[in-house]
Amino acid sequence: MYPARLDDKGRLKLPAVFFKYFDSLPEKKLFVTSLDRRTAAIYPIAEWRTTEKFFDTYHENPQLAKAVFFNANRFGSEVEPDGQGRVLFNSDLRRVLNLEGTELHLYSYRGHIEVMTEEIFLEQDKISESTSASAVDTLSKAGMR
Repeated sequence: MYPARLDDKGRLKLPAVFFKYFDSLPEKKLFVTSLDRRTAAIYPIAEWRTTEKFFDTYHENPQLAKAVFFNANRFGSEVEPDGQGRVLFNSDLRRVLNLEGTELHLYSYRGHIEVMTEEIFLEQDKISESTSASAVDTLSKAGMR
């Protein structure tokens, strides 16, 4: 977990480890969005293309996929980090997720960076605290190391 904040222009300064990773990729573009209207996500553009392919091939519940894909496109934008490792979040995304003027928490998950407000972080922490022991047991039995 890394703490962060948006600056007055709506840019997030990436922690050095994330900036170095993104900078090492052949394509510098990122896709910044929200799938659930609660948390933001920063995808390397190649990873986002993989996610788009998932939506194209997911037929189990097409309406569900359409709703999530709509969110992604409604709030998403392609950006490139600037030379100082700052990533611009568009104004609609900032407004809907209440990202401005608050402590943010970042972590890497499934090929992208999750960005959550303090409120969502505390909510997730509470859920994690109450389920961690049984979750570790279940996942260990399934082969997690």
